Amino acid sequence: MNESSSTLYAKLLGETAAITWEELQPFFARGQLLWVEGQEDLVGVALAVAEDDKPQVAVLLQAGKLERVEEARARDLLERDPTLWAVVVAPWVLVQERLEAPARH
Repeated sequence: MNESSSTLYAKLLGETAAITWEELQPFFARGQLLWVEGQEDLVGVALAVAEDDKPQVAVLLQAGKLERVEEARARDLLERDPTLWAVVVAPWVLVQERLEAPARH
């Protein structure tokens, strides 16, 4: 990661926040939500999208680790109302479910 990427990573990290599914529904309706699988670094994926890193984004898409939020997932999120984290990389909103609390150091 070069200095520019490092600075952008820090900026994206600072813009990442917890959010409810209810707050994300307008973005879902516009087709602007991208789902990031839980084991992936949400900010790292956002960085790849922001930097238009086509090879990295292609790997994530092909592996199913990054995908548009589809109707079935939206319905599941509405029913369960889990803890979600999101970061905006216009025009996208990348969202991830936090399955466990981060370790404290």
